[in-house]
Amino acid sequence: MQQKVDKLVKWLQEQVEQAGVKGLLVGISGGIDSAVVANLIKRAMPGSSLGVMMPCKSHPADLDHATAVAEAAGIDHITIDLTKAHETLLSTITDTLDKAGIHNQSNDKLADANLRARLRMSTLYTVATNHNYLVVGTDNAAEWYTGYFTKYGDGGIDLAPIIHLTKGEVKEMAGYLGVPTDVINKQPSAGLWEGQTDENEMGTSYEYIDKFLKGEAIPDKDREIIEAMHKRTAHKRDGLKMPDKF
Repeated sequence: MQQKVDKLVKWLQEQVEQAGVKGLLVGISGGIDSAVVANLIKRAMPGSSLGVMMPCKSHPADLDHATAVAEAAGIDHITIDLTKAHETLLSTITDTLDKAGIHNQSNDKLADANLRARLRMSTLYTVATNHNYLVVGTDNAAEWYTGYFTKYGDGGIDLAPIIHLTKGEVKEMAGYLGVPTDVINKQPSAGLWEGQTDENEMGTSYEYIDKFLKGEAIPDKDREIIEAMHKRTAHKRDGLKMPDKF
């Protein structure tokens, strides 16, 4: 595990040098993935790393966990509450759609959740620009393969150091790095709405996704869900589409 950590730390340092920037920052959610990344960037750039907590209609425990992560990692951190900004922007958009008679209310829940993720992305880049830092993402291999991230939200980043690690490997690294036990053992959730969990939303488990990625046997139902998610979210991984030059 020490070799894996050292390799990722060195890679992060190389990216900073190649980009000609001063440091790295990450959004700390209170979950295990951002906890691991917070520890990695602190090791890579001890005096030039920052954790940003961005509550937005969030459960209070998430901020408590995020603070515990930052303090355990010894990383500098700030909190920017996005609740009012989110409410203002969302209401402005929905009111405009209402007046135009084109408001599809059946998509409100997803639009609300994605707006939170994109506001967090915008916040991270605003802070990063202020400090001349790179934004470091927290997506793991399971999330990347299934597309379980918001396009131009938590998918809007400069660096993705743990994108090749399964959820299980992230958990192992978290234990090695000294991430608080409460964070390691909590149910994975993007915190998009009350009671939301990753696995309930996906319809399968990280355990099965990890096994699928390793080529191991899993129930047909779960394999079909994983393959369908991968196909449906291809646009998130393919990057910008453009026509051939003519």
